[in-house]
Amino acid sequence: MAATGSTFKSCGCRGEGGTKLGRKCPKLFRADGRWSPTHGKWNYQLEMPRHADGARRGPLRRSGYSSQADAEAEMNQARELLGIAGEDEATRIQIADLIAATIKETGRLPDPDEVRRKVRTRQDLAVTLTVAQFLAEWLAGRRGLSESSRRSYASHLKLYLVPHLGHLRLDRLGVADVDRMFDAIDELNELIIRARQTGDPDLRVQVKGRRVVGAATKQRIRATLRAALGKAIKQRMIEVNVAALVELPSGKAPKPLVWTPERITRWRRDLDTYTIEVNERRARQRGTAKGVGNKINRVDAYVGAPRPSKVMVWTPALTKCFLERAERHPWHALYYVIAFRGLRRGEGCGLRWSDVDLDAGTATVRSQFIQIGPDIFEGKPKTDAGEATISLDASTVAVLRAHKARQNTMRLAAGDAWHDAGLVFTDGTGQRLRPNEVTDQFERLSMEAGLPPVRLHDLRHGAASFLLAAGHDMKTVQETLRLSSITIAADTYTSLLPQVARKSAEDAAAIILNADAQAALTTI
Repeated sequence: MAATGSTFKSCGCRGEGGTKLGRKCPKLFRADGRWSPTHGKWNYQLEMPRHADGARRGPLRRSGYSSQADAEAEMNQARELLGIAGEDEATRIQIADLIAATIKETGRLPDPDEVRRKVRTRQDLAVTLTVAQFLAEWLAGRRGLSESSRRSYASHLKLYLVPHLGHLRLDRLGVADVDRMFDAIDELNELIIRARQTGDPDLRVQVKGRRVVGAATKQRIRATLRAALGKAIKQRMIEVNVAALVELPSGKAPKPLVWTPERITRWRRDLDTYTIEVNERRARQRGTAKGVGNKINRVDAYVGAPRPSKVMVWTPALTKCFLERAERHPWHALYYVIAFRGLRRGEGCGLRWSDVDLDAGTATVRSQFIQIGPDIFEGKPKTDAGEATISLDASTVAVLRAHKARQNTMRLAAGDAWHDAGLVFTDGTGQRLRPNEVTDQFERLSMEAGLPPVRLHDLRHGAASFLLAAGHDMKTVQETLRLSSITIAADTYTSLLPQVARKSAEDAAAIILNADAQAALTTI
């Protein structure tokens, strides 16, 4: 049943004694009894349902409209809101409560479309979540996340999503809001770059602890928001996932390139130029920026100098050069296994003797160590395919046998101080290795060997390349590196080594060059 209501005029005039006349002011009417077009303002009054406890609720009264049509329009909107409940009296009471609360807070009626959606999806009409509130609930409710994933999501929330979007109502979040967030990230990127280039102390304070957000990280930030909003859609709190509609650069991983002699020559020139530029910049900053050293550290220059691609791969000869230099280091066997069998850094650090069978020449990857800041966590391999048994070649088995003998010697020397965790690769007292230190040492050894820089993870790319160069197919690469799909192997590892491309070209040419042309002519 539609709520009963009416419109009328009133004014602020006062009679004798100062009493407000309201609807009784004679100026409100013309001589013929009709409303005066120039005096007073229009109002409406609408009957409302009782309170939940059965107590009578006063009518909804609103005033100050310039025309009767405006007053009737809002009164009809209030009727529409109450009518959303249909025959459900409990919902009708909730809508009446919402009307009163919304008018008190904003001075306006609730949006009928929003109320209709909430009633349809059985949401609490009294609760309006902000993006920040929902994101916090969403992350807290994610079960089974690895520690690294949880920290990654939390970082996206803390640094980007909550500061830029958290104050907005979840049900009113739009594509433009998300676009503005990424515009702000781009502005921060420019500020960080300017602070690095100029050394301005005020700028450095503003961006302290922050780093440039690249295309791939932007994609991950959006993926976090998209996953959260996907849950909101399932809970019928929103209807559109605006994160999925935002356009961003692809963020694809850079194409791996091989360190050819030409690229190495160019990189050495760039290293010299980069070192000079950084040292000159530091000389300019020394008077204004605290903590700026006189010259850049050799390793920092080695790692930071421009290179043809972020993902670079050594040739077999360069890889052999590194392993020969690493022979004198206690972690030589770890780098050897990564280079030959393509283990990830954390998987190598987490490998246990109980999962290695040197007689059979196999190793089973069951876990990995992940370092986030100073903390180290043990978890499952990166993908389901990552937990698998791999074959070890004879040279790798020999290296592991020698490593095990040295480890036994260290165990005897340490005595009671030895920590027996059963790990293949440990420090001098049997403690687990810190993954970041493994990377740092890899960079120092690479520099000392006079090699162009690669990331430790790029030894994994090298292992795939060597398989391809040896004539093995993508399926072998996928199984050896324990990739989730053969598509990833094909997209990442084809055409990495020049030898692979040259071999395919020579093989194709040989088909023609070795063909018996005369025999072909006799058959025509």
